[in-house]
Amino acid sequence: METKNLVSHVKLAALLVAGLGLSGAARAAPAKKLPAPTAAEAERFVLDAEALLTKLDFNSGRADWVGQNFITDDTEIISAQLGEQRLTAAGELALKARRFKGLKLPEATARKLKLLQLSLMLSDAGDREAYTRLAAGMTGSYGKAKYCPKLADGSAAPCLALGDMEKILAESRDPARLKEVWLGWHSQSPQYKGKYAEYTALSNKGAREMGFADTGALWRSGYDMPPEAFAAEMERLWQQVKPLYDSLHTYTRYKLRQAYGAELVPAEGPIPAHLFGNMWSQSWSNLYPLLKPASNKDGYDLGARLVEKNTSAPEMTRYAERFYTSLGLQTLPPTFWERSLLTKPRDRDVVCHASAWSMDGKDDVRIKMCITPTAEDFSTIHHELGHIYYDLAYRGQSHLFQNGANDGFHEAIGDTIALSITPDYLKKVGLRDSVPAGGDDIGPLMERALAKVAFMPFAYLVDKWRWDVYSGKTKPADYDKAWWELREKYQGIKRPAPFSADGFDAGAKYHVAADTPYARYFIATMLQFQFHRALCREAGYVGPLNRCSVYGNKKAGEKLQAMLSLGASKPWQQALKAMSGEDRIDGGALLEYFAPLKVWLDEQNKLMAAGGK
Repeated sequence: METKNLVSHVKLAALLVAGLGLSGAARAAPAKKLPAPTAAEAERFVLDAEALLTKLDFNSGRADWVGQNFITDDTEIISAQLGEQRLTAAGELALKARRFKGLKLPEATARKLKLLQLSLMLSDAGDREAYTRLAAGMTGSYGKAKYCPKLADGSAAPCLALGDMEKILAESRDPARLKEVWLGWHSQSPQYKGKYAEYTALSNKGAREMGFADTGALWRSGYDMPPEAFAAEMERLWQQVKPLYDSLHTYTRYKLRQAYGAELVPAEGPIPAHLFGNMWSQSWSNLYPLLKPASNKDGYDLGARLVEKNTSAPEMTRYAERFYTSLGLQTLPPTFWERSLLTKPRDRDVVCHASAWSMDGKDDVRIKMCITPTAEDFSTIHHELGHIYYDLAYRGQSHLFQNGANDGFHEAIGDTIALSITPDYLKKVGLRDSVPAGGDDIGPLMERALAKVAFMPFAYLVDKWRWDVYSGKTKPADYDKAWWELREKYQGIKRPAPFSADGFDAGAKYHVAADTPYARYFIATMLQFQFHRALCREAGYVGPLNRCSVYGNKKAGEKLQAMLSLGASKPWQQALKAMSGEDRIDGGALLEYFAPLKVWLDEQNKLMAAGGK
């Protein structure tokens, strides 16, 4: 999109805001006593609000798309301007929506008014401008960040982007090199620590204007339950699955001690974070060669097969599309292939973090992802298309309902499909020659647990940390102290070097720099196993849950599509019940899925403890 068009969108947005009486001049006018609100007035208000937000959301979305695909000072400013327009309108509408509190209204109207009020409101124009510019600036800084090491003679070595460092962490077994690149990346985020502190203060100001205690409370209010109840649910779910994580962590410690020695990996206590094959220790998948069972006879490597077949980024995406169409869902629109970014450009910086985009609430859906032929990216593209198919399924809903039942639902859909990437599925699509014999499941279960089970405490603690930041419990000087207390408590890992008062290790994670809530990923991890079990039952599958693939089953596809089409029109508990028959998130399906692995891990841990390893 050309810059001149984006500038016109800014002007259009300003006119739209003024058109609904949301301009600064209107706010400055003397307040008039309004007559008692009526249900008809509430209906008209919601219709006008949705019309405005539809335009602003799509305009700001296009600006964000350009900003993340062409990172420059100008695109950051344009993105911030459109974001400010959207923020202004959303905040004003949220305040106006309060007027209709207590009216007896149709269920859909009442729900839309509730959703409208889950917004920040910064009444000061200067605050809004600062808020949006800080947000765009942090995202841009994250996308441009590079570690530039020095050679032994003091000269500069080639700079490393995040992707380069992630590759080193994934493949190297040199602890000194791992530590160097881990620290190199984490040395980048302090440059925007000050911006983050300013941003959180402004965010809290906006949340308080809307009647919330702070931004963390606002976020927790988006789950159809009181904020404190949601926090308690998160802890309940974590405690439910913690024994499985503890078994995996204990086994991993034994194997890391064998690989790196007792001096580097302690017999008890937290393990250094740089040894887990991932920049944030959120996935341990790259440790699989060290952790795989000795008895596992299946030497299959999906990544190697994809490389062998010279699988391109579009071809990777086609595999994922064919899974969804095998369930009876539609093919992707032609514009998806024309407008998506599937490979990293050579001529510019982009935010390579995988994301899915709905540009117009209709057919203009896109992926932004730097796809490589790896097993991880094969799973990720199935995940990202889950977002896309959710977007397409609820496009018939009105704008405020064009979203997931909660944000965890949106993340869970693609991961539910990815759970069906079984040996049987891979054989059917020509990526495996044979399927392992029954009972030989520990290897595949281990590999999946290193991605799913290892992720759970990290997915929990990111927002737990932010809730304390937003509440004021954690001050900027204590960002790293609080961050590492949580990581030691929940993940059982520690920083490979002492932290300093000016550190900002949390900001080395994209979702913190981009201010994207993270509890959704924890909820999604739980939900995907519930969804998977429900779809397998619908398909008539009988057998171990980890071996079920619903690929090609139209009945399961109908069940999935029916839930997706609801969007956010119903409380998530109703959407969950429509899919699974259950109205509470529960870790039981996850524990059922990994039950054979839990038995095996506990046996191995007893053997290694008895051997003194």
